[in-house]
Amino acid sequence: MTSPSEAANSLAPDLGSAAGRYRMLRLIRGFEELALDLVRAGEILGGIHPYIGQEAVAVGVCAALRPQDRITSTHRGHGHVLAKGVDPARLLAELTGREGGLNRGRGGSMHAADFSLGILGANGMVGAGGAIATGAAWSAVQAGQDRVAVAFFGDGALNQGVLLESFNLAAMWRLPVLFVCENNGYATTLPAGTAVAGSATGRAAAFGIPAVEVDGMDTEAVLAATAEAVARARSGGGPGFLECHTYRFEGHHTMERLMKLSYRTDDEIAERRGHDPLPRAAALLPAGLAAELDASVAEQLAAAKRFALESEHPAPEGALEYLYADGLRPRAGSTA
Repeated sequence: MTSPSEAANSLAPDLGSAAGRYRMLRLIRGFEELALDLVRAGEILGGIHPYIGQEAVAVGVCAALRPQDRITSTHRGHGHVLAKGVDPARLLAELTGREGGLNRGRGGSMHAADFSLGILGANGMVGAGGAIATGAAWSAVQAGQDRVAVAFFGDGALNQGVLLESFNLAAMWRLPVLFVCENNGYATTLPAGTAVAGSATGRAAAFGIPAVEVDGMDTEAVLAATAEAVARARSGGGPGFLECHTYRFEGHHTMERLMKLSYRTDDEIAERRGHDPLPRAAALLPAGLAAELDASVAEQLAAAKRFALESEHPAPEGALEYLYADGLRPRAGSTA
């Protein structure tokens, strides 16, 4: 089944202009709002971790990358994979568990991957993408490939040993990898200030990795910082680290609406909404262009929804398919 984007041959995002970046911001925001609606309607089972509010990080970083560059993502990863070029119709079908999905409905919200686009997978394990991206950067160097790898992670990953081990290896081997910390202030419901000793940039600097703080609600600021770090990595200067100060407008997970958690005040959320990256990006465009792009995105997402909900569910007898690289391998002596 061909998706609307594939039929229109429009999979590659245009992030080389302010208009293209604004459109991607709007696409990610609209995609997440649509996904929330489908969670409420029971079409997306298990819920999602919404990326609403943090769109400028994904767009700013991916705008500085080349198609052959690689990324690893997180449990809050829809924005990353969309900005790297994933077809929204395929991603939405994946979230709804359909055969037309990016990974035939097997990966779901937290494990979307597309190797052809350099997306080595979102990851439900906090901080795990750092090691994968470091390995991808090492592999590129060994193969003589001009590739940079980017690992996205949240502030909650700063206490994970695997991430610190990745910093060490990347610095020792001067690998072309960029570590991007999306500091939205909370690890689930735990304020970062009560869980992270020192600073995020200080941890990277301790390994000799150049570390920069940036306004993660400003797409252009993220792009500028990323472009500098990526150019340095690509020229053999080793890894870099960005701490993008951002904020999620929705809860950590859609389950929060049912649990009625109160770790953030309404005033805090309202204040942060005043830094919404979409109006800031729209202000850079000619009058009327943002509205045109909004309408274009709305049409694309409507088509994506139709594609997702019209795609078939996987057959139960195929539940064990795609577990291994060379197919199902039963244990010795098994009658399976």
